[in-house]
Amino acid sequence: MSQDQVELQDKSKSPEEPGATGKGPGALLRWFLILFFVFLVLGIYAVSQRMSEHKALAQQTEQMAVPFVSVIRATAVNTDSEMVLPGTLKPDVESPIYARTNGYLKKWYKDIGSHVEKGEILAEIDTPEIDQQLAQARADLVTQQANLSLSTLTATRYQDLIKSDSVSRQDLDNANGDLAARRAMVQSADANVKRLEEMESFKRVYAPFKGIITQRNVDPGTLINAGNGGTATKEMFDLAQIDPMRVYVAVPQSDSTSIHVGLKACLSLTEQAARSFCGQVVRTANSIDPTTGTLLTEVDVPNGSGTLLPGSYAEVHFDVKFTGKRLSLPINALLFRPDGTMAAVVGPDNRINLKKITVGRDFGNTLEVLQGIDSADRVVINPPDALDQGELVNLAGQEAPGPANSNASPTVKP
Repeated sequence: MSQDQVELQDKSKSPEEPGATGKGPGALLRWFLILFFVFLVLGIYAVSQRMSEHKALAQQTEQMAVPFVSVIRATAVNTDSEMVLPGTLKPDVESPIYARTNGYLKKWYKDIGSHVEKGEILAEIDTPEIDQQLAQARADLVTQQANLSLSTLTATRYQDLIKSDSVSRQDLDNANGDLAARRAMVQSADANVKRLEEMESFKRVYAPFKGIITQRNVDPGTLINAGNGGTATKEMFDLAQIDPMRVYVAVPQSDSTSIHVGLKACLSLTEQAARSFCGQVVRTANSIDPTTGTLLTEVDVPNGSGTLLPGSYAEVHFDVKFTGKRLSLPINALLFRPDGTMAAVVGPDNRINLKKITVGRDFGNTLEVLQGIDSADRVVINPPDALDQGELVNLAGQEAPGPANSNASPTVKP
């Protein structure tokens, strides 16, 4: 190679040429594009991450919005069980005893728990005002009787004198008129005396029928006003006849057709578990109470020994047997809506189907279901009040066991 060519090559690699150092406009553009693509990739990655997190959060929120519920299945009830319903014991006759005169209580003779016969004295009232009024009325009666005697004598004399024209016809008419007036005044005074005698007779309070004193609300010295026992709301005594004892039972409408007059019924009390007190149905209301959906039934039970106490709670065992297929659900599996009692059933698509049910007997913690569901339905236990028809739900864990089928006698709460 010649010396001139070597010099030309050295000149071509001279640092004065822009391309030789890599700092020209093309190099800057390349670096800008590289940085742009780097930042673009980072931005796309960040946006995709954000969108992925947002989608995951939305899915998680949607899953959390679906409530978790536990379900059970209804249990068959023993159809051979007898009808056992709660009853309230009341006296055959019960009456508050009020005063019929004014005064102060002088003495009471019977206290709570006392057995009394009809006509037996219960209390005595001191009535000084009535006594004085009676004395005055009797004196007025004597006065009026004296005036009547004088008027009678005068009229008789005038009747004789008119024959000889010794008195005028007007004088005779005046005498006869005065006689009639005096007779009326005597009758009025006599009626007033009898009224006050009746009022005074009320100072002794007597038992209107045979029974037991269940309340005494007065003591000696208590101010007694006619119509009450010293206060505006309290009577002097409460008297109850407890043989026989009335037992009132609210029979559900679904079982009302099994009740009839003459049906045997026996009572069982917790405090006397070894004994049974039997009677029979004597009457029903012949009407279903629209508020409770029950038939009011009265059972009369002999109580000659006085063992049964008024106001007690008892279980009434009716001599009837239940028939037909019946299920039971726990009380906390029911929803009470304006349309009636509902059960929330989970369908195959995990959506809620609210079914209206008809409730029968009350077993305590469980209720008898007469219609509305079957044994294959998955019923939500402890359903939230906001649960709606068609709402999607998730099942929480395993299916809970249904209520135990108890052979014990069921009861219905009043």
